[in-house]
Amino acid sequence: MRVLAALSGGVDSAVAAARAVDAGHDVVGVHMALSRSRAEHRTGSRGCCTIEDASDARRSADVLGIGYYVWDLSERFEETVVADFLSEYAAGRTPNPCVRCNEHIKFSALLDKATALGFDAVCTGHYARVELPEDGRRSLHRARDAAKDQSYVLAVMGPERLARAMFPLGTVATKDDVRAEAAARGLPVSAKPDSYDLCFVADGDTQGFLRERLGSTPGDVVDADGAVVGRHDGAWAFTVGQRKGLGLGRPAADGRPRYVLDVRPATNSVVVGAAELLSVTGLRGADVVWFDPPSAGWTAGEVQLRAHGTPVPARWRAADGGLEVRLDRPVRGLAAGQSAVGYLGDRVAVQATIDEVERR
Repeated sequence: MRVLAALSGGVDSAVAAARAVDAGHDVVGVHMALSRSRAEHRTGSRGCCTIEDASDARRSADVLGIGYYVWDLSERFEETVVADFLSEYAAGRTPNPCVRCNEHIKFSALLDKATALGFDAVCTGHYARVELPEDGRRSLHRARDAAKDQSYVLAVMGPERLARAMFPLGTVATKDDVRAEAAARGLPVSAKPDSYDLCFVADGDTQGFLRERLGSTPGDVVDADGAVVGRHDGAWAFTVGQRKGLGLGRPAADGRPRYVLDVRPATNSVVVGAAELLSVTGLRGADVVWFDPPSAGWTAGEVQLRAHGTPVPARWRAADGGLEVRLDRPVRGLAAGQSAVGYLGDRVAVQATIDEVERR
């Protein structure tokens, strides 16, 4: 097959591309330039897709003996991932930009362009497994290395795009094995630190980024009864479940800690209250991606609600064009805008964006 290997400049994508070459595929490497600042540099292990990452990707391609290109997707990234991030916070929701990047960039813009150029598949360094059951419908599964599993953020791609994706690292035991393999192959990124935080906020100051883009909009912090207990400079700076940085002038009457219960853009207010008021027993999801045929009957499995969260026993069903989920035990701090992924064993069955939550 003709395979386009997405080279981020990190060790995972380099080893994934090497494995695709070993498998006999005709591989070409491509680095996605996502930053509008051509002079942007990496700060330690923060961020990705910087000028250093592009250089590292090129060196890896040279070692593997494959062609290498840089595609400028910065405008598409800004118009989709960054714009969604800002609009979701402005709407009082909590987005997951990694999910949106996989949806709009890596398995939409990149995959569509690759297909138009005659490539059969896109290869990435994600940790997940793709299997082909007897019915011929490809399925997405957790990676062997549970600590690195990325099926949660990949579920948004759906079964159609899954058919043109390759994840060669899904079966590796540990990240240390990947680094050892990279070193054995002579890849220059074998000891490169993993990136973390938001790739478009390389200095890690997410609130500073939001303040610069969304501006200062002072408002009230109120308790569950509507009494004003403080002030804020922008409701976008708060997320459901947050405890620190509330800036409250006085403690609660009972002396207990207070948490963010809700962010209300319509009134530019932030609601705070006791921890038990955060407990969520159910949710409704929109923009549903079905890996299994949707059913109005209840399906029992597990639902993961955060990228590195512990799966929760739950039931789900199709309802009113969306997804209805009942959790077998309460979960604290869920917010609209986050992703909910339903699993049957280690297999992804459904994904949706949380639209509203039901509290105890």
